[in-house]
Amino acid sequence: MMGWIRRTYNWMCQKTCSRYGVVWLAFFFFIEASFFIVPVDPILILFCIKDSRRSFFYATIATLSSVIGGVFGYFIGSVLWSSIGPFFLKWIISQEVFDSAVAKYRFYQNWAVLIAGFTPIPYKAVTITAGFCRLPIAPFIMYSLIARAARFYLVAGATWMWGPQIEGFIDRYFNYLVVAFAGLVIVCAGALR
Repeated sequence: MMGWIRRTYNWMCQKTCSRYGVVWLAFFFFIEASFFIVPVDPILILFCIKDSRRSFFYATIATLSSVIGGVFGYFIGSVLWSSIGPFFLKWIISQEVFDSAVAKYRFYQNWAVLIAGFTPIPYKAVTITAGFCRLPIAPFIMYSLIARAARFYLVAGATWMWGPQIEGFIDRYFNYLVVAFAGLVIVCAGALR
Protein backbone atom coordinates (compact mmCIF):
# COMPACT_ATOMS: atom_id res chain seq x y z
CA MET A 1 0.00 0.00 0.00
CA MET A 2 2.77 2.43 0.95
CA GLY A 3 4.53 1.74 -2.36
CA TRP A 4 1.39 2.52 -4.35
CA ILE A 5 0.90 5.80 -2.46
CA ARG A 6 4.53 6.75 -3.03
CA ARG A 7 4.33 5.95 -6.77
CA THR A 8 1.14 8.00 -7.06
CA TYR A 9 2.78 10.87 -5.20
CA ASN A 10 5.87 10.72 -7.46
CA TRP A 11 3.66 10.70 -10.56
CA MET A 12 1.76 13.71 -9.24
CA CYS A 13 5.05 15.50 -8.51
CA GLN A 14 6.16 14.99 -12.12
CA LYS A 15 3.02 16.81 -13.25
CA THR A 16 4.04 19.93 -11.31
CA CYS A 17 6.87 20.47 -13.80
CA SER A 18 4.74 19.90 -16.87
CA ARG A 19 3.52 22.58 -19.24
CA TYR A 20 0.03 22.24 -17.80
CA GLY A 21 1.13 22.17 -14.18
CA VAL A 22 -1.56 24.56 -12.91
CA VAL A 23 -4.26 22.52 -14.68
CA TRP A 24 -2.93 19.38 -12.96
CA LEU A 25 -2.94 21.22 -9.63
CA ALA A 26 -6.59 22.14 -10.10
CA PHE A 27 -7.43 18.59 -11.21
CA PHE A 28 -5.75 16.92 -8.21
CA PHE A 29 -7.50 19.20 -5.72
CA PHE A 30 -10.82 18.72 -7.49
CA ILE A 31 -10.71 14.91 -7.34
CA GLU A 32 -9.29 14.83 -3.80
CA ALA A 33 -12.40 16.64 -2.56
CA SER A 34 -14.78 14.13 -4.07
CA PHE A 35 -13.22 10.67 -4.34
CA PHE A 36 -9.38 10.54 -4.54
CA ILE A 37 -7.65 8.95 -1.52
CA VAL A 38 -4.12 10.38 -1.75
CA PRO A 39 -3.61 13.65 0.23
CA VAL A 40 -2.62 16.44 -2.13
CA ASP A 41 -1.22 19.05 0.26
CA PRO A 42 2.37 18.00 -0.63
CA ILE A 43 1.61 18.88 -4.26
CA LEU A 44 0.67 22.41 -3.21
CA ILE A 45 3.93 22.58 -1.26
CA LEU A 46 5.91 21.56 -4.34
CA PHE A 47 4.24 24.22 -6.48
CA CYS A 48 4.93 26.85 -3.84
CA ILE A 49 8.57 25.80 -3.56
CA LYS A 50 9.13 25.90 -7.32
CA ASP A 51 7.79 29.46 -7.56
CA SER A 52 7.40 31.04 -4.12
CA ARG A 53 6.21 34.35 -5.62
CA ARG A 54 3.04 32.57 -6.76
CA SER A 55 2.41 30.63 -3.53
CA PHE A 56 -0.86 32.38 -2.77
CA PHE A 57 -2.00 32.10 -6.38
CA TYR A 58 -1.51 28.32 -6.09
CA ALA A 59 -3.40 28.32 -2.78
CA THR A 60 -6.27 30.12 -4.52
CA ILE A 61 -6.34 27.53 -7.32
CA ALA A 62 -6.26 24.72 -4.74
CA THR A 63 -9.07 26.31 -2.72
CA LEU A 64 -11.40 26.95 -5.63
CA SER A 65 -10.75 23.54 -7.18
CA SER A 66 -11.31 21.79 -3.86
CA VAL A 67 -14.60 23.58 -3.25
CA ILE A 68 -15.80 22.81 -6.78
CA GLY A 69 -14.74 19.19 -6.19
CA GLY A 70 -16.70 19.31 -2.94
CA VAL A 71 -19.81 20.39 -4.83
CA PHE A 72 -19.20 17.47 -7.22
CA GLY A 73 -18.94 15.15 -4.18
CA TYR A 74 -22.20 16.63 -2.90
CA PHE A 75 -23.91 15.72 -6.17
CA ILE A 76 -22.38 12.24 -6.11
CA GLY A 77 -24.07 11.80 -2.74
CA SER A 78 -27.36 13.15 -4.09
CA VAL A 79 -27.35 10.89 -7.14
CA LEU A 80 -26.32 7.78 -5.21
CA TRP A 81 -28.89 8.50 -2.53
CA SER A 82 -31.73 8.64 -5.04
CA SER A 83 -30.81 5.16 -6.28
CA ILE A 84 -29.96 3.37 -3.01
CA GLY A 85 -31.89 5.45 -0.46
CA PRO A 86 -35.24 3.61 -0.66
CA PHE A 87 -33.52 0.22 -0.22
CA PHE A 88 -31.48 1.62 2.67
CA LEU A 89 -34.58 2.96 4.44
CA LYS A 90 -36.58 -0.21 3.84
CA TRP A 91 -34.06 -2.86 4.88
CA ILE A 92 -31.24 -1.29 6.92
CA ILE A 93 -32.55 1.63 8.95
CA SER A 94 -35.98 2.95 9.88
CA GLN A 95 -37.29 6.25 8.60
CA GLU A 96 -37.37 7.59 12.17
CA VAL A 97 -33.71 6.75 12.83
CA PHE A 98 -32.70 8.21 9.47
CA ASP A 99 -34.66 11.43 10.11
CA SER A 100 -33.00 11.77 13.52
CA ALA A 101 -29.51 11.29 12.01
CA VAL A 102 -30.20 13.85 9.27
CA ALA A 103 -31.49 16.36 11.84
CA LYS A 104 -28.27 15.97 13.89
CA TYR A 105 -26.10 16.27 10.80
CA ARG A 106 -27.98 19.40 9.74
CA PHE A 107 -27.56 20.87 13.22
CA TYR A 108 -23.81 20.27 13.20
CA GLN A 109 -23.36 20.86 9.47
CA ASN A 110 -21.33 24.05 9.75
CA TRP A 111 -18.96 22.51 12.30
CA ALA A 112 -18.64 19.30 10.29
CA VAL A 113 -17.73 21.16 7.12
CA LEU A 114 -15.33 23.54 8.91
CA ILE A 115 -13.56 20.76 10.83
CA ALA A 116 -13.30 18.32 7.93
CA GLY A 117 -12.32 21.10 5.53
CA PHE A 118 -9.42 22.26 7.69
CA THR A 119 -8.17 19.11 9.46
CA PRO A 120 -6.91 15.80 8.04
CA ILE A 121 -10.43 14.31 8.27
CA PRO A 122 -11.27 13.33 4.69
CA TYR A 123 -13.21 16.24 3.23
CA LYS A 124 -14.77 13.93 0.67
CA ALA A 125 -16.64 12.12 3.48
CA VAL A 126 -18.43 15.36 4.36
CA THR A 127 -19.10 16.32 0.75
CA ILE A 128 -20.74 13.02 -0.15
CA THR A 129 -22.63 12.79 3.16
CA ALA A 130 -23.96 16.32 2.69
CA GLY A 131 -25.36 15.20 -0.65
CA PHE A 132 -26.86 12.06 0.90
CA CYS A 133 -28.59 14.18 3.53
CA ARG A 134 -29.55 16.86 1.02
CA LEU A 135 -28.20 19.65 3.17
CA PRO A 136 -28.62 23.22 1.93
CA ILE A 137 -25.85 23.74 -0.60
CA ALA A 138 -25.22 27.47 -0.07
CA PRO A 139 -23.95 27.13 3.56
CA PHE A 140 -22.06 24.01 2.54
CA ILE A 141 -20.19 25.97 -0.15
CA MET A 142 -19.58 28.96 2.13
CA TYR A 143 -18.12 26.91 5.01
CA SER A 144 -16.13 24.77 2.60
CA LEU A 145 -14.61 27.91 1.13
CA ILE A 146 -13.65 29.23 4.58
CA ALA A 147 -12.11 25.95 5.75
CA ARG A 148 -10.28 25.06 2.57
CA ALA A 149 -8.90 28.58 2.12
CA ALA A 150 -7.65 28.63 5.74
CA ARG A 151 -5.91 25.30 5.25
CA PHE A 152 -4.32 25.94 1.86
CA TYR A 153 -3.25 29.52 2.59
CA LEU A 154 -1.62 28.28 5.79
CA VAL A 155 0.28 25.63 3.77
CA ALA A 156 1.27 28.24 1.14
CA GLY A 157 2.37 30.71 3.81
CA ALA A 158 4.47 28.13 5.65
CA THR A 159 6.06 27.01 2.39
CA TRP A 160 6.74 30.60 1.36
CA MET A 161 8.53 31.16 4.68
CA TRP A 162 10.51 27.91 4.95
CA GLY A 163 10.76 26.83 1.31
CA PRO A 164 13.06 24.02 0.15
CA GLN A 165 13.63 22.60 3.65
CA ILE A 166 10.02 21.38 3.60
CA GLU A 167 10.48 19.59 0.25
CA GLY A 168 13.55 17.74 1.56
CA PHE A 169 11.74 16.84 4.74
CA ILE A 170 8.77 15.38 2.81
CA ASP A 171 11.03 13.37 0.51
CA ARG A 172 13.11 12.04 3.38
CA TYR A 173 10.28 11.13 5.74
CA PHE A 174 7.46 10.40 3.26
CA ASN A 175 6.52 6.96 4.67
CA TYR A 176 6.47 8.25 8.25
CA LEU A 177 4.39 11.23 7.23
CA VAL A 178 1.80 9.00 5.53
CA VAL A 179 1.52 6.86 8.67
CA ALA A 180 1.33 9.96 10.90
CA PHE A 181 -1.32 11.47 8.63
CA ALA A 182 -3.40 8.27 8.77
CA GLY A 183 -3.07 8.22 12.56
CA LEU A 184 -4.15 11.85 12.78
CA VAL A 185 -7.24 11.10 10.66
CA ILE A 186 -8.17 8.26 13.03
CA VAL A 187 -7.65 10.42 16.13
CA CYS A 188 -9.69 13.33 14.68
CA ALA A 189 -12.49 11.00 13.59
CA GLY A 190 -12.55 9.39 17.05
CA ALA A 191 -12.67 12.78 18.75
CA LEU A 192 -15.80 13.71 16.78
CA ARG A 193 -17.76 10.67 17.95
